[in-house]
Amino acid sequence: MTAIDTTPFIVSPGTRPHLEKRDPAESSAYDGDKKDGKELHLTMNARLEELQELLYAEGKQKLLIVLQAMDTGGKDSTIRHVFDGVNPQGVKVASFKKPTETELAHDYLWRAHRHTPARGEISIFNRSHYEDVLVVRVENLVPEEKWRRRYAQIRDFERMLAEEGVTIRKFFLHISKAEQRERMQSRLDEPHKRWKFSAGDLEVRKKWDAYQEAFEEMIAETSTEPAPWIVVPADRKWQRNLIVSQVLIETLEGLDMQYPDPEPGWESITIE
Repeated sequence: MTAIDTTPFIVSPGTRPHLEKRDPAESSAYDGDKKDGKELHLTMNARLEELQELLYAEGKQKLLIVLQAMDTGGKDSTIRHVFDGVNPQGVKVASFKKPTETELAHDYLWRAHRHTPARGEISIFNRSHYEDVLVVRVENLVPEEKWRRRYAQIRDFERMLAEEGVTIRKFFLHISKAEQRERMQSRLDEPHKRWKFSAGDLEVRKKWDAYQEAFEEMIAETSTEPAPWIVVPADRKWQRNLIVSQVLIETLEGLDMQYPDPEPGWESITIE
């Protein structure tokens, strides 16, 4: 399989990602064309399917995937394409929207914690606990003193998960403002996409710079060795898929998973 260097996209602990200097259409990870890239991704899909089956069969390790992005950033599309073909029995997707009354009655990490993976599972967070340092910050829903202390709380939360055996990979899907405009327009122009459009997204778009600042500080404050952030150039969807797939394949291959031993006496059994 063609190697894709994902190192430049990983944010080292204690550093700022400088989003304004990162090209959302960067193509350095893969030098082939779109057709070859899509063919490569089919091979990666097959490998990821094998690794996910092994993870589930072994039943010992856990993988948490966090996806964050601006509106139209491609979270749903990433899940659909990267995990095409995996066994849904071992993969769970949790989407975090406006908190329910029950969720608001608990601490802000409660709704995230209850969706973390069990042994043998992959959990995918479509948005996540990071909404509580993003939306609440930009929309002034809580005082700055409150959302700022959440950085340390989140680092502690993710460190605890890692110490309890959860492998964590966090992806920020980095798109340009121009690409967002095109994707929003396509939701209006194409009938089968209109259900995705919300006028409220336009109000959020007006706060683009404030959200970019919030994302940058979030990444800088919470990219750690056990739970790194990967800033994925996401204007080109097929390249985005290659980068995310490569990171996950390398992560799962690094877990040194093994199929469990068969039942004793299996070699003497004959199926009539």
